[in-house]
Amino acid sequence: TSAYSSPAKSLGDPGITPLSPSHIVKDSDADDAVEQLFLVVVAIDFGTTSSGYAYSFTKEPECIHVMRRWEGGDPGVSNQKTPTTILLTPERKFHSFGYAARDFYHDLDPTESKHWLYFEKFKMKLHTTGNLTMETDLTAANGKKVKALEIFAYALQFFKEQALKELSDQGGSDFENTEVRWVITVPAIWKQPAKQFMRQAAYKAGMASPENPEQLIIALEPEAASIYCRKLRLHQMIDLSSRAPVNGYSPSDTIGTGFTQAKEHVRRNRQSRTFLVENVIGEIWSELEEGDRYIVVDSGGGTVDMTVHQIRLPEGHLKELYKATGGPYGSLGVDYEFEKLLCKIFGEDFIEQFKIKRPAAWVDLMIAFESRKRAAAPDRTNPLNITLPFSFIDYYKKFRGHSVEHALRKSNVDFVKWSSQGMLRMSPDAMNALFKPTIDQIIQHLSDVFDKPEVTNVKFLFLVGGFAESPLLQQAVQSAFGSRCRVIIPQDVGLTILKGAVLFGLDPAVIKVRRSPLTYGVGVLNRFVEGKHPPEKLLIKDGTRWCTDVFDKFISADQSVALGETVTRSYTPAKPSQLVIVINIYSSEQDNVSFITESGVKKCGTLRLDLTGTDASVPNRREIKTLMQFGDTEIKAMAIDVATSKSVKVGIDFLNY
Repeated sequence: TSAYSSPAKSLGDPGITPLSPSHIVKDSDADDAVEQLFLVVVAIDFGTTSSGYAYSFTKEPECIHVMRRWEGGDPGVSNQKTPTTILLTPERKFHSFGYAARDFYHDLDPTESKHWLYFEKFKMKLHTTGNLTMETDLTAANGKKVKALEIFAYALQFFKEQALKELSDQGGSDFENTEVRWVITVPAIWKQPAKQFMRQAAYKAGMASPENPEQLIIALEPEAASIYCRKLRLHQMIDLSSRAPVNGYSPSDTIGTGFTQAKEHVRRNRQSRTFLVENVIGEIWSELEEGDRYIVVDSGGGTVDMTVHQIRLPEGHLKELYKATGGPYGSLGVDYEFEKLLCKIFGEDFIEQFKIKRPAAWVDLMIAFESRKRAAAPDRTNPLNITLPFSFIDYYKKFRGHSVEHALRKSNVDFVKWSSQGMLRMSPDAMNALFKPTIDQIIQHLSDVFDKPEVTNVKFLFLVGGFAESPLLQQAVQSAFGSRCRVIIPQDVGLTILKGAVLFGLDPAVIKVRRSPLTYGVGVLNRFVEGKHPPEKLLIKDGTRWCTDVFDKFISADQSVALGETVTRSYTPAKPSQLVIVINIYSSEQDNVSFITESGVKKCGTLRLDLTGTDASVPNRREIKTLMQFGDTEIKAMAIDVATSKSVKVGIDFLNY
């Protein structure tokens, strides 16, 4: 039953008449008391290529514990995180996650493995699906489809159980889910539906519930990194632009070696998995004054997103200066280029078939590529060898009737040769060429951001995320922007977001001002004004002249919104007996929108006011005051029945509308 508080409700969906627009800023300290209920904050960095969790007890917030080391691990890839891979049995039940899933799948007989469902790098689906719903599917390596919500819920449930088990083992008694505040990280550039999808998956995994939504916080990846970066001490980072030695390494060591030495330094000090975050604001901050600006570039496996923050002293609260931007420029782009190269050498038809017929061997080949990808560096001179799985060589011969070696000789790809040990030999130039399209996109995007008027006088650029470990990316960023600001890389760069997400869970109010990524509003009826309103929008009802489809704007794209600031509108049911009001929410990337019918304006969700259970004996014309918050990481709403001051059940939905 959709109903509208407008005289024109019989005409389908012309909108709602707003009674009283107003703007209130509420003090955000009111909800600080709630924080104490949780004993521990557990953050899950659910990445495209790798994932992990970390936690901190609310009683000792300066200690951040990173999850225990995982079984497995790859040659040439040292990491505390585990690959984001998941394996379901042929009956579609959860079997394993991470290295365990990968190894088990790999060891299955090919006749069996084709019935098992193996998923990797599936997080990108939430970014690339335009019309995401609870029904969106993911495709396993064998081509079978499973609901994305189930896969995400399985993955989150796995981390929930791992974390609770570790906490229980450590405390010697069973740890209850109710004692945990969960934080899940998502890219800042994700749209509202994708964030809501993550929340739904977490509810399905039993981390929190619609009745207790505060138990789960969605954190934005570059924001989490930003919160951690401000705590950095000088010995915890590598300053690419410094002419002075950092950690006693002189800059004449190339970027690559400085990084390796620094990693050694970390490894020696990393018998413990506990990181102390000094409560003082880090030394890097001693150089930041009130109003200083810095950019955080979070470059991961799937996406790269960046945020521009300004520091507000004395507490060091953060204010976002420009809406989060970015795109699918993660290190997966390099894998994709490698795949294109293989298609060029061996033929697209063969590669497609090989992936379907020998999925485990394909996974093997990509693992072999991964470790060589990490060995790529700007000054490398010796070739990189990538082992081809035996079944690749074997299957190619069956498929084409000639050898892999023959294919390489025949293809006119100069930089890739066949080595007698059964490997592809890539010259460093060939490897660097695979990085180029992705790195170029990142640099281009950063240049665009630097050119924005809001982004002048940036002091630091923090490069974080797994892809930030790449010396090629480091060098590109340093040479493009080193003259404008200092480029800094935290040492445990792959864990930066994880640690920052824990800090965010301990104090979600640290980011006081954000920018809205889109313009949001609803469609309403206004009194028709001759000369101002287009005649085709005129609607005459009971002798009154109305203008339909008017866009009533809640908030503009890139507008600053403070945490806790609300946008208020009042709505009235069309008739006293009506129990549900459903209002369509529209969004646009443009600032100035006058009508919901304009191009670029899309219906993006619904606001649903449920009036059941409120006292019906109130006056005939009920006024439901709706307050919406746009200053948090997710859009939130609450509503009050003005006559009785009772709260009204309200749902704001960007997924199921």
